[in-house]
Amino acid sequence: MPDRVHEALARLAVVEPVLCAFHEVFRTFPEVDPALPFAGMPIAVKRGERRSHREALTAMGCVPIGLTTIPDGSTPWQTWGRNSRGVTRNPWNLDRTPGGSSAGSAVAVASGVVPLATGVDGAGSIRIPAAWCGVFGLKTTSAERAAVGVLTRDPALLATYLGVTEVSSPTAVWSADLGFAEVDDEQAEIAWRAAAPLRPSPVPLTLRDPADDWFAGRCGPNPELDAVFGTADLLLTPTTPGPPHGHDGPGSRINTALTWAFNLSGHPAISIPAGFDSEGLPVGLQAVARHGREADLVAAARLVSGAVAAAPDRVI
Repeated sequence: MPDRVHEALARLAVVEPVLCAFHEVFRTFPEVDPALPFAGMPIAVKRGERRSHREALTAMGCVPIGLTTIPDGSTPWQTWGRNSRGVTRNPWNLDRTPGGSSAGSAVAVASGVVPLATGVDGAGSIRIPAAWCGVFGLKTTSAERAAVGVLTRDPALLATYLGVTEVSSPTAVWSADLGFAEVDDEQAEIAWRAAAPLRPSPVPLTLRDPADDWFAGRCGPNPELDAVFGTADLLLTPTTPGPPHGHDGPGSRINTALTWAFNLSGHPAISIPAGFDSEGLPVGLQAVARHGREADLVAAARLVSGAVAAAPDRVI
């Protein structure tokens, strides 16, 4: 067993009884070629993850240590942490949800069990838990509504995962609400401050609320977004309209308001840790790029992470 896998399992044993991040923990692990880019690196795999994505990561040398929890099907908007094993808790505040549906993956990364976890994002399922747990969460370009991606604490791992070697200098524009969402002032202010290294220009963007299209399964080009990306490399927004809710549920708030438009359009997007609110809860900055331009998201992640203040201690 690689040393890093042993360390991951030891950390898991400490936090799992409290956080409930794993649906299943593996007991056997493959041999790894030390020449591979991720040789011996432990990862967590989202339950229900696409097999091809997991196999691609193991081919890079990753060692899966278990399957992470996801909300059960009865939870509104999939941002609860309730599941068949209990309640998955946010490591920054145990009374709050980590978000979903990549709940356990975000918690496994945020709590220091693994440096990388997989996710699938159909409406914000990677980016929302990444924002609420204070980690990076990447959704890749996809012609389908649901896209694979990863969560991590280290933007350098994103570059390796994507095979990005170039250094880009992206231009950025900013919209606090995409023209329709109801966003808390504190979320917008923290995300805006974090975006400063990218020098974004505010734009009067007015997207149509994508709710109807999302529920109808209508995906495809968005002329408004095409116009944005005709002049800028990145569109920046807060990742979520508000902070993580409690375990009693989200109420009437639609936490996907700022994320699901980009599942319909197929654009790659990332949630970048932006800082902490007045209650000590993480806030995310979302960056959206042109199709196939994940390299610009990596550049944004590096620039912002180098300027955001160090995180306070986790609860666990």
